[in-house]
Amino acid sequence: MCTAITYKTKDHYFGRNLDLEYSYMETVTITPRNYPFKFREVKTVEKHYAIIGMAYVASDYPLYYDAINEKGLGMAGLNFPNNAFYHEDKKDKDNIAPFEFIPWILSQCATIDEAKLLLNKINIANINFSDELPASPLHWIIADKNNSITVESVKDGLKIYDNPVGVLTNNPTFDMHMFNLNNYMNLSIEPPQNNFSKKLNFDIYSRGMGALGLPGDLSSASRFVKATFTKMNSLSGVSESESISQFYHILTSVEQQRGCVHMGEDKYEITIYSSCCNMDKGIYYYTTYENSQITGVDMHKENLDSEKLISYNLVEGQQIKMQN
Repeated sequence: MCTAITYKTKDHYFGRNLDLEYSYMETVTITPRNYPFKFREVKTVEKHYAIIGMAYVASDYPLYYDAINEKGLGMAGLNFPNNAFYHEDKKDKDNIAPFEFIPWILSQCATIDEAKLLLNKINIANINFSDELPASPLHWIIADKNNSITVESVKDGLKIYDNPVGVLTNNPTFDMHMFNLNNYMNLSIEPPQNNFSKKLNFDIYSRGMGALGLPGDLSSASRFVKATFTKMNSLSGVSESESISQFYHILTSVEQQRGCVHMGEDKYEITIYSSCCNMDKGIYYYTTYENSQITGVDMHKENLDSEKLISYNLVEGQQIKMQN
């Protein structure tokens, strides 16, 4: 399961927690402008916007989990089991495989408005990358510096939702997540008022009771509410350090700890990595489960006119700074 968010201070930020019980040895991968993106059912895109994100590179192809492009458009795919439905090819549409969806959008679009134009012509087709790597059931969040949308391919077709909160988790469908927020409209950052009964006296016995009732479990519905409440009330300074630190505090509020979500046998879901992308500067920051130190990769320090992928292995081990 996963959580993705957007955040804005002086700059604009986009990122996610990837929650799984296993890793594909993903890397921070930069796709330069002249790397030829070959697609299964549509023409190859020879020249395009440069992209940086987290990917599993298979047969020299970046299978992106989340990424931003050099224009500041970001996109992430999150698990969407039982609801995701990929259709057979449609003659009047651009048939895009699920694993091609992030490259297809980010290689060509600079804004949400441009992405919507492509989405009007897209069919998410039922195409596997390979027999060993079948299509994952996903839905997606796409964000530019001002707006975000959620895209879901379901049996009824392709659904595109405006996403005013800039948050996405997993099931249920996005419209149900947004409706569920109605149940939490009484949450507040302020101390609570007694609306229970005027005949009873209640004590405000702790700080933070304005958020009494805020979900704390690890289900996707609860994570959506908690991440949205935390993000919408979040405050930080505008420096890069303050901004990315606050971003990670928001993601940490919904991270998964080993041992809390049992996946059978000796497998437990954990937050494999957390990412934070500065959409203005093209910097991809990340932490891993074993390494809470923030590591960054700046796409603009690479040759973005190259034809070859550039990948950085994740710094996995904990980095501890001793003071004595």
